[in-house]
Amino acid sequence: MNKSELVDAIAASADIPKASAGRALDAVIASITGALTSGDAVSLVGFGTFDVKDRAARTGRNPQTGQPIEIAASKVPSFKAGKSLKDAVNG
Repeated sequence: MNKSELVDAIAASADIPKASAGRALDAVIASITGALTSGDAVSLVGFGTFDVKDRAARTGRNPQTGQPIEIAASKVPSFKAGKSLKDAVNG
């Protein structure tokens, strides 16, 4: 499912116009992104938790030359599915 299909599904489920559903989805994505950018976690009970994790610096290899390269430390977004979502997918 891509973004436009998700907007269509939201519009049909909530019985609202597609334009409103698109704006609502954009607002949700922007709110989650803003919270993660500021270091906060977003927890949606029953669905899951969006969080930011620190990835340590490490040594990798250039696949073309085999030379070692240093990969800098970074922050990566993560998602941990909640129990209801896991149960829905598995059941």
